[in-house]
Amino acid sequence: MNYVDGFVLAVPNDKRDDYKKLAETAAAIFKEYGAISVVECWADDVPDGKLTSFPMAVKKEDNESVVFSWIAWPSKSVRNEGMKKSMEDPRMKPDNMPFDGKRMIYGGFEVLVYS
Repeated sequence: MNYVDGFVLAVPNDKRDDYKKLAETAAAIFKEYGAISVVECWADDVPDGKLTSFPMAVKKEDNESVVFSWIAWPSKSVRNEGMKKSMEDPRMKPDNMPFDGKRMIYGGFEVLVYS
């Protein structure tokens, strides 16, 4: 069964192009190390919540947008090895991160339903 890493983060709107370049580079690296696919989504219709929401979860500021992304792997073991290699890869160390990584939410998920 596949395994998925999911991410939610806030990116300054004026850093969208920088983020896209970083995401494209990272996607190629993840796929090189075993990922099946990488999807990066820029918020288009993401409402503010009263109790919970994507914007609240990442403490989105007025000049930012929410990014929702995921990486699909063939298995958790491939993910564990691929993620380790990806994080050690020098190409994953940009000079300037276009977002505040401290506000990123992430986690690994076992696929329950895939249709």
